[in-house]
Amino acid sequence: MGKTEGQAEEFRARLGKRLDELKWLYSELYHNDENAFQYFLSMLYRMYETRPEPMKKLDREREANPDWCKSNEVLGVMLYTNCFGGTLRGVREHLSYLKESGATYIHLMPLLASPKGRSDGGYAVADFRTVEPELGTMEDFAALAAECHKNGMSVCLDFVMNHTSEDHEWARRAKAGEKEFQDRYFFFDNWNIPNDFDRTVPQVFPTTAPGNFSWCDAVQKVVMTTFYPYQWDLNYANPTVFNDMTENLFFFCNQGADIIRLDAVPYIWKALGTTCRNLPQVHTLVRIMRMAVEIVCPATQLLGEVVMEPSKVVPYFGTLEKPECNVLYNVTTMATTWHTVATRDVRLMKHQLGQIFALPKQYFFLNYLRCHDDIGWGLDYGFLKQFSDDEVGHKRFLNDFFRGYFYGSDARGELYNDDPRIGDARLCGTTASLCGIEAAEYEGNQWKLDRAIRLDIMLHAFLFTLSGVPVIYSGDEIGQRNDYSYHEDPYKWDDSRYLHRGNFSWEDAEKRKDPTTREGRIFTALRELETIRATHEVFRTEADTWIMETYNDHILGIGRYYNGEKLVALFNFDVQDGTAWINEPEEYRNLLNGDRCRATAYGLPAFGFVWLYWSKEEEIEAAKQAEAAREAAEKQAEKERKAEARKKAAEEKKAAKAAEEAAAKAEAEEAAAKAAAEEAAAKAEAEEAAARAAAEEAARKTVEAIMKTERAAKKSGTGAKTKRTAKKKGSKK
Repeated sequence: MGKTEGQAEEFRARLGKRLDELKWLYSELYHNDENAFQYFLSMLYRMYETRPEPMKKLDREREANPDWCKSNEVLGVMLYTNCFGGTLRGVREHLSYLKESGATYIHLMPLLASPKGRSDGGYAVADFRTVEPELGTMEDFAALAAECHKNGMSVCLDFVMNHTSEDHEWARRAKAGEKEFQDRYFFFDNWNIPNDFDRTVPQVFPTTAPGNFSWCDAVQKVVMTTFYPYQWDLNYANPTVFNDMTENLFFFCNQGADIIRLDAVPYIWKALGTTCRNLPQVHTLVRIMRMAVEIVCPATQLLGEVVMEPSKVVPYFGTLEKPECNVLYNVTTMATTWHTVATRDVRLMKHQLGQIFALPKQYFFLNYLRCHDDIGWGLDYGFLKQFSDDEVGHKRFLNDFFRGYFYGSDARGELYNDDPRIGDARLCGTTASLCGIEAAEYEGNQWKLDRAIRLDIMLHAFLFTLSGVPVIYSGDEIGQRNDYSYHEDPYKWDDSRYLHRGNFSWEDAEKRKDPTTREGRIFTALRELETIRATHEVFRTEADTWIMETYNDHILGIGRYYNGEKLVALFNFDVQDGTAWINEPEEYRNLLNGDRCRATAYGLPAFGFVWLYWSKEEEIEAAKQAEAAREAAEKQAEKERKAEARKKAAEEKKAAKAAEEAAAKAEAEEAAAKAAAEEAAAKAEAEEAAARAAAEEAARKTVEAIMKTERAAKKSGTGAKTKRTAKKKGSKK
């Protein structure tokens, strides 16, 4: 089988699995228009056939791994080409920075040709096959996408499917009077039907672009313009529109786009007497598109932008058997997050997350704090009513808080489409400015700056805790502040969304490695959190998730469990320190500092958070280590005991020897003393005997002397006198 034949077989196999449903839905929607359907199928094959081989290889890889986008290693960055790199080539030159930031998914905001001053930030497309010349060419985009793929990054592009610019070829030909192209839009000869529409269709931009229709002077007709007068709504009831727009989608995919953001998808089907929002035909169209993508370019993910109340969002996932969008923006959680920052009350967040956590794990969201658009307060006001929060009053409070008008608020934002008539307005501003960083730096207040940075980091930690794909708005990683220069630009001044669409500050980005700066503190903290998330599977989208009761309305608790790993995540939204009154049985490891602790009555500082981690593997390993430590301790104790016994025996032996030596010495000393005493006694006795002998000798000699004297006296004739004298001496003696 040749390469071409093999690829044709691949296409037929993919089509064969879906053909029955595809034809049934298409025929139902377009009234059994067989020619349109056959054209649709031929277009699918043509776009499959022209798909570059590297992209087909990626298709096969991702068909084998359909959950590639659910990995905990996926991290998105959303950026405007002109703001970030100037051009597509400039973005390509800065890929190393994006890679350093941890990005694995890059969302390039609208970059197709659109008329200056009437572009709606690029959402008024004049040519779906041409890049805005100031940004580069389609070849530049393809080269950027290829470079991203080499670096393990996927690329997301916006597909503006609800409308075209009034400068688009179709619109120009419609203005020239060509009926075929007028049928691609909604044209009316007078205001009768448009007025009937307006009775049930809400306005999107009631202050900057009121109404849903505009007058087209060129043909003297009314045209539907739901968003801005220069954006003409496409008529998807016309199969030619659907066929050609789907071909444009595949053109993007074949240039290297991995994720297609379906802009304003709830609006694409119009019917008189309805709100023209979320109609059943919209879901049919999205389901057909999903199957078409799976046939032509299965590596591609469809990302639905559904900025609606919570109950309207989830249906765009379709069902498990008949899925529609792969991913949806988590708009409600984003808005609820900022509501929680303002109120410091987590009860609405718990309620809203509880609904999301109950969804099938196959449904996953793109989570974000800020994006290119405004913050619309699409909250669950039915739930808030129990706290006496009426919708208009609560929206006013939120908008006052985030403009710094509320006491104690350091947030800095601006309103978008303020409609005093109904008391509604949306909000604009960067994450850093809404957290109070801008105000703190303006005031030079270090304490406020530290607190604001803690809040900024805590909100990102919360973002990374949620299941799904976390996406950071470019500049948030360095705490970029509001850009008020748009007020001086006549092309932008009436659109406050440009407040957070300022140019990326490369000068500030250079400070990201200095831990003493705002940029360095936030960049380092976010990279640490992103790395932790990427290295622990408990953050995978498939994980079980639940709300943990903290018994503290200021502290949010989230539990996660996956494949023997458990996470307890706590977030304090209060300006005061607080305690999460939890009582989990396991011993945890703090992922931020490595400390081991119990998850009981856990204290958190103001705007503080913690990730407490437990795993069966670590517990087993810890038990093994504890057992090994116990055995080692016992061996050491036994070793020490034996050593002590040997030491004691040696000491006793030494003591006995010393005692023996002492006794011998004492005995010798005693014997010596005795000998000395005997010698002394003998000497004394001898001296005494000698003395007696001497005395006796002296006495003898005296006696002899006396006797000799007496004999001499006798001889000399002094007999009598001598006798008396001798008698006296003898008596004295």
